[in-house]
Amino acid sequence: MKSWKIQPESSDRAGLVSNSRAGFLNGCLRFGRARWPQACQLCGGESSDGALCAPCVADLPWLPRSRCTVCAVPIGSGAVCGACLDRPPRFDRVEAPFAYRFPVDALIQALKYGGRLALARTLGEALAQAIPRDADAIVPMPLARGRLAERGFNQALEIARMVAARTGIPLLPLACRKVVDTPPQAALPWKERAKNVRRAFECDADLTGQRIAVVDDVLTTGATLNELARVLRRAGAAEVAGWVVARTLPR
Repeated sequence: MKSWKIQPESSDRAGLVSNSRAGFLNGCLRFGRARWPQACQLCGGESSDGALCAPCVADLPWLPRSRCTVCAVPIGSGAVCGACLDRPPRFDRVEAPFAYRFPVDALIQALKYGGRLALARTLGEALAQAIPRDADAIVPMPLARGRLAERGFNQALEIARMVAARTGIPLLPLACRKVVDTPPQAALPWKERAKNVRRAFECDADLTGQRIAVVDDVLTTGATLNELARVLRRAGAAEVAGWVVARTLPR
């Protein structure tokens, strides 16, 4: 049985330095990664790029092909689940490679709450390989100013940077903002989450006729994505898709 553990972050796996004067350091990091074996982020085994080794990738909780074409929840038959038929959301569809189960949940939590920014590359690359690349622009799920100050980064933006780099789709990091510092959705009952994020977002960008992809780490009830999609459509977006790393499965 595979032994799973999140590997401690080291300087050679912390990601490329991003400022404009770091070309030499970035080159050294690329050379080091190519010259010496890297450790898998989960099991510690050898990985060619310092992300996940092939056996760990194969063991990830991939979502089944049979799933709702709107919200991505697994379904036994049909194209759209009953919930989306009864109350169609404001977004058009959700793309997600994984179910929010171990060890993907542990990777996301290590990024989100543990500050393991190198994992944004691992998760972003996995997401980039699973999406249809049919968007005109990418919008990261905004984080409220207070939460951003507390955490120091927006995990959705870090993942979105990687997706934009891999797909070539323009990233609009400042198109939307969260203007209400709401309680965390994870701390609320599912039925209260839509009310919690109501009127929490604003968008000043002109998105007329554009197909927008909202990048986030996890989709649970879809309430946050639904509210942001409402705002994006008011800004002129023709289509809104959710590109998320993992989909929480219904209880």
